[in-house]
Amino acid sequence: MADPLRPNRRHLLTLAAALAAGANLPVAAQTLAESGSADGDPAAPLPLERVADGVFVYRAPYELLAPENDGAIANMGLVVGSEACAIIDTGNSRLAGERMLAAARGVTELPLRYVINTHMHPDHTLGNAAFEATGARFVAHAKMPRALSMRAETYLAQVERLLGPAARGTRIVLPDLLVERALELDLGNRPIRLEAHPTAHTDNDLTVRDMASETWFLGDLLFSGHIPTLDGSLNGWLALLDVLVERKAPRVVPGHGPASMVWPSASADERRYLEQVRADVRRLISEGATMADAPEGVAQSERPNWALFDEFNPRNAIAAYHEVEWE
Repeated sequence: MADPLRPNRRHLLTLAAALAAGANLPVAAQTLAESGSADGDPAAPLPLERVADGVFVYRAPYELLAPENDGAIANMGLVVGSEACAIIDTGNSRLAGERMLAAARGVTELPLRYVINTHMHPDHTLGNAAFEATGARFVAHAKMPRALSMRAETYLAQVERLLGPAARGTRIVLPDLLVERALELDLGNRPIRLEAHPTAHTDNDLTVRDMASETWFLGDLLFSGHIPTLDGSLNGWLALLDVLVERKAPRVVPGHGPASMVWPSASADERRYLEQVRADVRRLISEGATMADAPEGVAQSERPNWALFDEFNPRNAIAAYHEVEWE
């Protein structure tokens, strides 16, 4: 890993906020290298899809982190009001964040007021460094700073290993505005409502609803095409889906998948998969199988339905086994 930079003022402020929340962020995890793109050229803007008036989405490919995608492997959003705009999720590297910032600047010159992270996973947060100079507030679930800080070194080492020079400038930038339950922000005649949820996909899932268009950004509480990844509670996720499907929305944006989907039918595939995981784990436990049997014994019928199945289903099976065995 490259020698870390001395943290700048914003980083010190966000680090202080995290420590106040109980986080423990090692100094070695604060940064990877000097800021800027690997070759010094301006970042190429990501392609955006307009899903409603003033709402734009970058739809990410179903890929693992690699130089070919610059770390732009999760959906990102832009909401534009009459006074300012907000970014929702930032990618898996500073370069991915720079490309999203360039895309936003191709849509609007209004100030960027908020950068919102829907949870702590690196494909949604490590692009934050690209937005530090904008003066935007960084916003997330109240539990996110601790969760991200605990994995900071692992996440940054993975980016450096898999992206090489394209990882330059990637560092942890923690939120300075935390959502305990719900929070409404305004972009100028355009309120957006943020809601913190109980443990499901992770323990720090946050959803964002643009009240003007009723577009609902669900983050990784919704996967489509890309296999869901379990890092919180299987039972909690299914219970939260029961709540979310009762709420109306003309369109939703998943963390991975098509930029705009019909709700609640968009949740059907994810629910089927999660229920299959739970049913298979319960069966294995009743048969006396061990956790080592879970990767090959859980949700194999779902293999044709999901991208990256072999990469993530074994992890989901083990996580689910660990949870369900204590029911």
